Amino acid sequence: MKFSTTLLGLVASTVAVPVAEPEPMAIEDPQFIQIDKRFDKRQSGLNYVQNYNGNAAQFQYNQAAGTYTCRWSGSTDFVVGLGWTTGSNRVINYKATYSAQGSGSYLAVYGWINSPQAEYYVVESYGSFNPCSQAQSIGTVTSDGGTYQVCTDQRNNQPSITGTSTFTQYFSVRQSQRTSGTVTLDNHFKLWAQHGFGNKNFNYQVMAVEAFSGSGSASVSM
Repeated sequence: MKFSTTLLGLVASTVAVPVAEPEPMAIEDPQFIQIDKRFDKRQSGLNYVQNYNGNAAQFQYNQAAGTYTCRWSGSTDFVVGLGWTTGSNRVINYKATYSAQGSGSYLAVYGWINSPQAEYYVVESYGSFNPCSQAQSIGTVTSDGGTYQVCTDQRNNQPSITGTSTFTQYFSVRQSQRTSGTVTLDNHFKLWAQHGFGNKNFNYQVMAVEAFSGSGSASVSM
């Protein structure tokens, strides 16, 4: 739902512009960080840090290692993660710990395309709110050992990567939630494309944690 503020105002641009990245923050709470050190399927070419209101979630990351953590409580509104300045139908491997019971939150592959403008999510796990519960169902897709509920939602005059605009949201929500595995984006994009998804002109793409209410924590390794 959110975006890096550096991207605002790029109405005429079709090139993703990443946020200026601060130095990786030192992780000081070893009891909170539970990333499995045996997980060594590091994603190649990670070159983008998504940090929308990361301070509200104690966002800490190590881009070179492909890891990040966040922890939130109360009234929050943030999207954080690691990924790429330009999205594609890539295969993403990840491992996470994610606790968001009672929180409006997603653990998801998240991104935008520039034209026709669209915001998209492949939701691997969520807290108290399934985004397809209030959107138009367009079927299901089977991918990576599970079935995903697929839906769309039209957003009129809402905040976007170009300021305020009208765009479509695409969601694939895994019915059997998980916090580690492989996401083959091509399987989702092909179904979405039957319902207007452009499948080209990609802006950024990240493995993200988003929250807009409640409390929770996450640590993610890519």
